[in-house]
Amino acid sequence: MPLSKRPTISDIAKSAGVSIGAVSFALNDRPGVSEATRARILAIAQEMGWRPSAVARGLSARRAGAVGLVVARNPAMLGAEPFFMKFIAGVESEFANSRTALLLQVVEDHARAIDALTTLWAERRIDGVIVMDLWASDARVPVLESLGVPGVLVGRPRADSTMPAVWSDDVAPVNETVDYLVGLGHQRIARVAGLAALEHTQIRTAAFRAAAARHGLACAAVIDTDYSWEAGAWATQKLLSSSPRPTAITYDSDVMATAGLSVARKLGIAVPGQLSIVAGDDSQLCEMVFPALTALSRDIQAYGAHSARVLLEQLEGGGTVTSFEDKPARLTLRESTAAPPA
Repeated sequence: MPLSKRPTISDIAKSAGVSIGAVSFALNDRPGVSEATRARILAIAQEMGWRPSAVARGLSARRAGAVGLVVARNPAMLGAEPFFMKFIAGVESEFANSRTALLLQVVEDHARAIDALTTLWAERRIDGVIVMDLWASDARVPVLESLGVPGVLVGRPRADSTMPAVWSDDVAPVNETVDYLVGLGHQRIARVAGLAALEHTQIRTAAFRAAAARHGLACAAVIDTDYSWEAGAWATQKLLSSSPRPTAITYDSDVMATAGLSVARKLGIAVPGQLSIVAGDDSQLCEMVFPALTALSRDIQAYGAHSARVLLEQLEGGGTVTSFEDKPARLTLRESTAAPPA
């Protein structure tokens, strides 16, 4: 199968009907492909007369100087979410000191995230990964483990992974919020949550229901969303149209909380006179609206910096890298919460 130009791994991948990452795994004798696929790729490479580049081999022996962050979310929503921008700013501040680049990709789902991560790793374009938005059952983790990719989990340490984790307590802030609202006199409290598959969403929802049961609340509705403005508005409309409607709503993000405030105004429901609102991340959005929103506040930029630091320690070697527990969010009181109407 002679070629007029020097064959590349792209040529081999096209001929074999596999991804470039799979070809890279096979040619470099790395795990990630079946033995049958490896044999087929090697046979095609030999037939094409492929030879490894001496320059490429020299480069592959050194670090890539980059870390991958592949986020499986809607790109439009990601750009409007203050949490991610602050987190990435924290990561970049730490990487700048070590001359490490952040390679960010936004994809639609975990299948595409796995494909992107394995390709980046196979092509030696990254030294490690930051894994965010952990699902309770997350397909990315075992794949990264099997390939030996250094990484840090942004979430609780997992029994199915040896990767170090950076996390904060999700239960205590929920308890603080419910205790505060009940202390004001609220007996009908609702929660507008994020993605139901996310591990931290499930932890917060379980904590919310446990706190509601502890206080004997008869009304403690939970609605799962995708974190978007539209979903936050829809959930608020549904809750405020119910009977009896809640007198307080907590939101997992500031974007959804501001959407909830907008819906309450359109319905003629006064905040905080008839409805108290608590936001999730305490970005500038919480103080840009009126009334300013009570929110769960934490240093998200420091959270990103801690995640980057744990991964860099792992890449530099020199011993076992331990997980890091960050400070939990604390309630910051503003004008959007008050006692319920008599």
